[in-house]
Amino acid sequence: MTDKGTTPMATAAFWDKAAKKYAASPIKDIAAYEETLARTRSYLTAQDHLLEVGCGTGSTAIKLAPFVRRITATDISGNMIAIAQDKIAHDGPQNIDFVQSEINVAMADAPFDAACAFSLLHLVDDLDQTLLHLREQIKPGGYFISKTACLADMNLLIKPMIKVMQMIGKAPHVLVFDAGGLERAISKAGFEVVETGYFGTNRSARFIVARRPS
Repeated sequence: MTDKGTTPMATAAFWDKAAKKYAASPIKDIAAYEETLARTRSYLTAQDHLLEVGCGTGSTAIKLAPFVRRITATDISGNMIAIAQDKIAHDGPQNIDFVQSEINVAMADAPFDAACAFSLLHLVDDLDQTLLHLREQIKPGGYFISKTACLADMNLLIKPMIKVMQMIGKAPHVLVFDAGGLERAISKAGFEVVETGYFGTNRSARFIVARRPS
C-alpha cells in the first residue's frame, strides 16, 4: 500500500500550508467527536503515557490530557505543531509534549502505554509498515486506538474527485481501503482487535481499538 511518488517532505509541505485553515475549521459532528473521545478515555488510565501520532493542531491531545499522566503528540507539520504549542503556552495542560516528527520515527520515550491515531491512517505512505512500527511503540498489553476514513466505503465518485483535487494541490496523498481491509491490516500487524464501530451518521469513519498481546 505504498505510493512511491509521495515523500515525507511533500506531505509536510502540504500540511504546513493547510495548518491555519485546518485550525480554524469547526468539527463537523461534535456529538460523534465527543463519543470518540469518551470511548478512547475508557481505555486509558491516569498512569498512562499516551502517544498520539498525527496530532494536527493539538485539540484532541488537550482534551485527553486530564485523563493520563503524559502525552507525547507528534505531527509531520511544523506549522501544525507550532499552533498546538501556542494553545498550551499560557494556561493549557502542561503534561503534553508536542513534537514535530514523521510517523515512523521511534520516540525516545517508547514503549508507550497506549497510542492513538485519528483521521490519519488513510494518509500514510505504507499502512502495513506504519502499523508494524506503531505496534513496536506500544507496551505489550497496551492499546492502539484509531478512527480512520475508509474511502472505499464512501460514494463511488470519491476516488475521481480526490484525483482532481490532488492535481490542483487541494488534497494530499491518500490510501483507499474499506473498513474490513483496515481491520485485517491491523490484525496482520500483530494486534488483537477488541472494539470496532461508528459514531454519528458517518458510516465511513471506522473507530477501532486494538491491543498488543502480552
